[in-house]
Amino acid sequence: MSKTYQAGDQVLLVDSKKRHYLLTLEKGGEFHTHSGVVLHDKLIGAFDGSSVSSTSNSIYMSFRPSMSEYIKKMPRGAQVIYPKDIGAILMIADIYPKAKVFETGVGSGALSMALLRSGANVFGYEIREDFANRARENVKVMLGEKALENYHIEIRDSYEGIEEKDFDRAILDLPEPWLVVPHLKEVLSSGAIAVAYTPSIKQAIKFREAIAKNGFSLGETIEVLHRGWHIDGEAVRPDHRMVAHTAFISAGRLLYK
Repeated sequence: MSKTYQAGDQVLLVDSKKRHYLLTLEKGGEFHTHSGVVLHDKLIGAFDGSSVSSTSNSIYMSFRPSMSEYIKKMPRGAQVIYPKDIGAILMIADIYPKAKVFETGVGSGALSMALLRSGANVFGYEIREDFANRARENVKVMLGEKALENYHIEIRDSYEGIEEKDFDRAILDLPEPWLVVPHLKEVLSSGAIAVAYTPSIKQAIKFREAIAKNGFSLGETIEVLHRGWHIDGEAVRPDHRMVAHTAFISAGRLLYK
């Protein structure tokens, strides 16, 4: 059954040109746009998928934001991992319910949200407290307060070591992931998967060399390219713009010690 919007909910507004706007509903709140004001009270009590008009009679569709939509629009400190790459990471890392996942370089929490929604228990290291606080807040807004029960962030430098043990998976999003690999072999369970997200191929090469020297096998590196298509009746063509290279995703599996 469809649920109505309530004060405090996140709502995505989409205008006639398919531009997206993310807002948090407040009683008496107003969203000011180039084409009038949308009153929050018109949305509170409305159903997901409803349309709403601004004070100048412009029409906006409204939806509860998907995780991908929220990640693109959410408040951030660090650059987030793109949704197209998050999907690939979840599959390559084989994230499953109750998996114990070590995440370092938490940033704004985009990947954390996807891991938590997949049912994982996430233990994160982040060197910047402002990033860690932003990540917690984004997780709470998107997934609810209860999600924080499975989300543990420490202000620590993973280059210097990892205290917790018996991780099933590790995901590294930081400039020199190869420096973390020697610590991973001590804290990952046999057969565990380690994944690194690196913008440059030189970083990917160094990570692959590090895992090969530290007891990992089945190394692989990929990148994900995202190309949309324009479909309008008989007018069908690839979009003029595409999201091409963002980063390389590299992975390996830890052999039995």
